[in-house]
Amino acid sequence: MATKKEFNSFEEMLSGSDLPVLVDFYADWCGPCQMMVPILEQVNAQLSGKMKIVKIDTEKYPQLASAYEISALPTLVLFKQGKPVDRIEGAMGAPQLVQHLQTML
Repeated sequence: MATKKEFNSFEEMLSGSDLPVLVDFYADWCGPCQMMVPILEQVNAQLSGKMKIVKIDTEKYPQLASAYEISALPTLVLFKQGKPVDRIEGAMGAPQLVQHLQTML
């Protein structure tokens, strides 16, 4: 469970980033979440220097998942200057995800 300090650190990381941050809310038991691992690695390689990717395990940090109203896994939330600007629920292929994210960056 995320402590107040961990939650504040997460918020500070988001607001302190010069780059947009894509947060992958996932769980180890989630099959579609596991399918997204290599896809997010591809996205990270293609959009390197344009955004950061952070993974949040909803089992370890349920307060963060609750704070951002995560009700389906995987859920990707794009933050700019600490504010959520886009949300994608469910698995998606790398080309579609890169194309979608490029419109948001």
